[in-house]
Amino acid sequence: MLRLPALLTLLTLLTAAPAQALKVMVVDAELQSTLGYGETSGGRLNLQLVGNYNGPVVLLFAQTDAEKKAGLFPGLQARYDGTLRGGVLSLNEGSANRASALSFPGSANPVTLDKFLKGFKLTLGVNTPAVTLPGLKTQENGNNSNQKK
Repeated sequence: MLRLPALLTLLTLLTAAPAQALKVMVVDAELQSTLGYGETSGGRLNLQLVGNYNGPVVLLFAQTDAEKKAGLFPGLQARYDGTLRGGVLSLNEGSANRASALSFPGSANPVTLDKFLKGFKLTLGVNTPAVTLPGLKTQENGNNSNQKK
């Protein structure tokens, strides 16, 4: 009968809800092109971004109901406006209360995503593969970023 408690424990572990990950999607300002995607693993947000975009972006965060209920990411909003420049994501100051709280008081500088995530005890890992999106237009110059000059 020693097997029964072990079997019940194993069954409980297998039927428990699987660990969920916080997910983030980075899209252009018009919400038409996906520029990046990431999710947490442990205390790290692993993010992949396209390599040929500089301009305004929108960061969309998705938490599971269990994460919300447990309060794992208190104050995290579903949407933040920001900028992607040279592979660095920054949140616009005032984009959301949490972003403003992490910026330097009186500073007009945006908050980097890395600094923003530290407020949630997460680190950032960015992978920018050689993948580019053909025909992707940057918002800074309105030109096709793949055109030869």
